[in-house]
Amino acid sequence: MALNINIPGYPDMIIQYLVLDLNGTIASKGEIKESTVRLINALSRHLQVFVLTADTFGKAGEICQGINAEVTIIEKGREKEAKGDFVSKLGKQGTIALGNGMNDELMLEQSVLGITVMGEEGCSTRALKKADVLVKDIDDALEMIMNPDILKATLRS
Repeated sequence: MALNINIPGYPDMIIQYLVLDLNGTIASKGEIKESTVRLINALSRHLQVFVLTADTFGKAGEICQGINAEVTIIEKGREKEAKGDFVSKLGKQGTIALGNGMNDELMLEQSVLGITVMGEEGCSTRALKKADVLVKDIDDALEMIMNPDILKATLRS
């Protein structure tokens, strides 16, 4: 399983992993849109998908029900470092990460392609500075990954 992404000015990317932040990125106000579930499940046919969360409200399992992804609970109080370490262990060259918060900045930086999602809950400027791309909605980010020609138009040099 992998996606090949070729962008002029970037090294060729062979993507194996998609790492997603839960709250504020794929979920807004504790809910994931049906369209987002469909897109994540479509990408899971090509990539191994992980959802990272500290599960502050204890509802990650319920929120992520129906998503073809491995939900990984990370240590509270060390979210930023834990997310960065998680992506580092997967390997920068094969990983795309999506996030919106200050605690996502290291995972965005550690991935070959970091996408910050503005979304309804906004985004941290620190996450924005570590990202390669900013999108207004999670579905835009997922569609961009599914159709790398959109990425080419955004990132080519």
